[in-house]
Amino acid sequence: MAASLVLRDAAPADVPTIARFVRALAEYEKLAHEARGTEADFHAALFGAPARAGCLIAEVDGAPAGMALYHWTFSTFLARHGRWLEDLWVEPAYRRRGIAKALFARLAKETLAEGGGRLAWNVLDWNTPAIATYDAMGADTLKEWITRRLAGDALRSLAAEAA
Repeated sequence: MAASLVLRDAAPADVPTIARFVRALAEYEKLAHEARGTEADFHAALFGAPARAGCLIAEVDGAPAGMALYHWTFSTFLARHGRWLEDLWVEPAYRRRGIAKALFARLAKETLAEGGGRLAWNVLDWNTPAIATYDAMGADTLKEWITRRLAGDALRSLAAEAA
């Protein structure tokens, strides 16, 4: 009997699973020291007013198998919104079954249905299995763009300069 894959919007009861998946992803990416979000933080971001992010849950035969956590973006060049995929995680036991591609397809469909123009994300340069998946889907690599960020003390220092 074939396994049954269901993709659905996350519900508040999924928050512990989402937090566990994010911690697992952080471990995989060798960034566990940066994973500080609590279940309360995820609940507020996903289900607060207003919600700041969204999440799809993938289930196989009723068991949580993966997730896609995203937030909305805006492109001034397109003058349209889009989605930024912040985290994609598929549990190791469920990999190579098309779950990641199914999550991407659902995000793409929802982005277009909302009138969005882009679905974008980052991938670590050493994550060759993920890169191969993205290449197979036809995703562009934007090599000319360099991601930058302000966080922690640098963010607080610059904010202190604001009038």
